[in-house]
Amino acid sequence: MQLTDLTAVQLLDGYRKGEFSPVEATGQALERARRIQPEVNAFVRLTEEDALARARESQERWRRGEPAGLLDGVPVTVKDILLLRGHPTLRGSKTVSEQAGWAEDAPSVARLREHGAVFLGKTTTPEFGWKGVTDSPLTGVTRNPYARSRTAGGSSGGSAAAVALGAGPLSLGTDGGGSIRIPAAFCGIFGLKPTYGRVPLYPASPFGTLSHVGPMTRDAADAALLLDVIGAPDARDWSALPPAPGSFTAALQGGVRGLRVAYSPSLGGQVAVRPQVASAVRRAVASLADLGAYVEETDPDFSEPVDAFHTLWFSGAARLTQHFSPRRRQLLDPGLREICAQGARYSALDYLAAVDVRMDLGRRMGRFHERYDLLVTPTLPVTAFEAGEEVPKGSGLRRWTGWTPFTYPFNLTQQPAATVPVGTDGDGLPVGMQLVAARHRDDLVLRAAHALYEAGVVATPPVDAIVA
Repeated sequence: MQLTDLTAVQLLDGYRKGEFSPVEATGQALERARRIQPEVNAFVRLTEEDALARARESQERWRRGEPAGLLDGVPVTVKDILLLRGHPTLRGSKTVSEQAGWAEDAPSVARLREHGAVFLGKTTTPEFGWKGVTDSPLTGVTRNPYARSRTAGGSSGGSAAAVALGAGPLSLGTDGGGSIRIPAAFCGIFGLKPTYGRVPLYPASPFGTLSHVGPMTRDAADAALLLDVIGAPDARDWSALPPAPGSFTAALQGGVRGLRVAYSPSLGGQVAVRPQVASAVRRAVASLADLGAYVEETDPDFSEPVDAFHTLWFSGAARLTQHFSPRRRQLLDPGLREICAQGARYSALDYLAAVDVRMDLGRRMGRFHERYDLLVTPTLPVTAFEAGEEVPKGSGLRRWTGWTPFTYPFNLTQQPAATVPVGTDGDGLPVGMQLVAARHRDDLVLRAAHALYEAGVVATPPVDAIVA
């Protein structure tokens, strides 16, 4: 049996029944990680010794019938933006010293540790998570599991590739403008950006309240289980939400019958979507209707807020690097240097004008969700393009936000949004469909996604011989 093919829920069931052990699952996951690394470059580092030690401890707890928590013995990976105690967190940058003290876990990592998860390693990110593809001066290019000439997306590209290829069923990603959903869509897995504050973040992101932490998994059931673990308050994040009113896993049941679903194929004609992407999403939307949802093709009432997003995003980047010396600044990704320079030119009034746009967008979406439980869109208008490029060649686009118009608006509004794989294009590259709900209704997003998985409408497409 290939334990690398199993979800976290399936692994835990096997541990419970004594069919296999955390040591076996961890060993297979580490072997898979080593095998895929030369081709896809998903990892900054593997923490093999620590992983095997934690797996042995977990195996003993399961032998005694005393698992430590909800994820005891499950192999997990962590994006190298989040602190993992005892190991450097370099954030894709040559400007971060490995010699700093690494004595603290991020809140989400701390919760995983408390629940017995096994940390396989840190996954790749673009420098400081600044863009929607994963390449950096520190670690180079992360490639797509379905075509090594294509990008895995970003900024949580290493996590997406690792999950898709079986190097651990669970990963922690971050999402400031689509950074969980973009690579999850490109790599054919499930990704959830929870409501802002549902998963505490420390240290605070330089991009402020745009940035969320969330699950990247093989399916919605695993994501719900992971969110049950990491969605707990932490005193280090003053903006963290109180505990959820119930279990996200328990809320998976119930299906979509009776839910009011708004389907927006192009945000009112604002987005040019590739035909094969549009048709795959439309078929999945039809399945929602077949499952009993009331589906209406309609659009949310907003125009593209890219200028406001740029003001907030670029200002955050400028603040992050404000005190860098000229020599240190030269170590940065050239694109990051560009947006830092642009961000430094914004005034306080520019920033507050962007906040006004954000608040208006949040109000509009709040009213929209009085009428509709869910908004459904393509996750992205394109499938994975050339690796090592910020935008598709020949697109005429300047920045990554040009091809992510469905993702970053919902960072501005702080709503829960997930991507599910709904097929492939003519090149065999995954297509994602996005599910969005009102703030604090993460349960609805997970429930609808789970119904699609249960009905066989969505699933991670099989990858090629890289893992044979």
